[in-house]
Amino acid sequence: MGKVLPFLMFQGGKAEEAMKFYTSLISDSAITNIVRYGANESGDEGTVMQAVFTLKGQAFMCIDSNINHQFSFTPSFSIYVNCDTEEEVNELYQKLLDGGQALMPIGDYGFSKRFGWLNDKFGVSWQLNLPK
Repeated sequence: MGKVLPFLMFQGGKAEEAMKFYTSLISDSAITNIVRYGANESGDEGTVMQAVFTLKGQAFMCIDSNINHQFSFTPSFSIYVNCDTEEEVNELYQKLLDGGQALMPIGDYGFSKRFGWLNDKFGVSWQLNLPK
């Protein structure tokens, strides 16, 4: 069996923009592979047929869907990040929240020093945690 990867399906040609945004926010992250649709293929030319990016060594696969689906991302699946400092949690939360939606504002909920949960501008859900 090969690797098991979280898979993100973006609509409207947003996959590359999302990957660039995420890898710019989190150190030790990179886009490692992009295959784009060419002319006369099943997706819009230049959009992401399949790509892989890493965040702190965790690989993710993503695509641009060429079909408009009646569903999108859901907060029941989220990217969970353990941060090292309060400043890191605050900064990452604010940058990811821009154009998104707060689900749980940053605060002390008893199970960590600092925690926040949000949907970013692409609809992807993030949980940011500062462990006790």
